[in-house]
Amino acid sequence: MIYKGKTVFTILAGLTLILVAVNILLSLGNESLRVDVSQRQQFIAQSMQLEGLHREIVTALASIAVRNNDEQLKSLLASQGINLGANPGPAGKAK
Repeated sequence: MIYKGKTVFTILAGLTLILVAVNILLSLGNESLRVDVSQRQQFIAQSMQLEGLHREIVTALASIAVRNNDEQLKSLLASQGINLGANPGPAGKAK
């Protein structure tokens, strides 16, 4: 009977060690994922800070392109998806 108890406790101790090892591996994997997510969040935050500056640069380039009728600058802006078409006239009355 004592030998059965020792065997059971030995098996439980072995399982405990295996579970501890699995827990450590999962913790390390989670830590690497946390670092990756943190880096992505930092990139997004920095991109949002620069958005206003990018808009100002595009607005300045567009106004220069229209004022100087610079076809190269217009084509560059068009290649980036910025349309410099004529400004729409005032809207008519709603019916």
